[in-house]
Amino acid sequence: MTTRTTQSTVRFSSAVRLPGLDEPLPAGDYLVDQDEETIDDLSRIAWRRTGAFIHIPAIGSGSLTRQMLPIAPADLEAALEKDRT
Repeated sequence: MTTRTTQSTVRFSSAVRLPGLDEPLPAGDYLVDQDEETIDDLSRIAWRRTGAFIHIPAIGSGSLTRQMLPIAPADLEAALEKDRT
């Protein structure tokens, strides 16, 4: 089985609350890592997400302390959708 990690940037235009965090995250750009593995027994390559992590604080926040917190992809998508409205 092959695994990979892809990294993307998400942007929140206002403060956002994510499950598992006591305080809302401020608006800004955040790095998100998504871990995936190949799905076996298929005639073509397909990937299944096995985990996602958000890096806090926001990019450019000036803080020297960084954390990677696990996040459910559905929770991330819901937060992004809420931020768009």
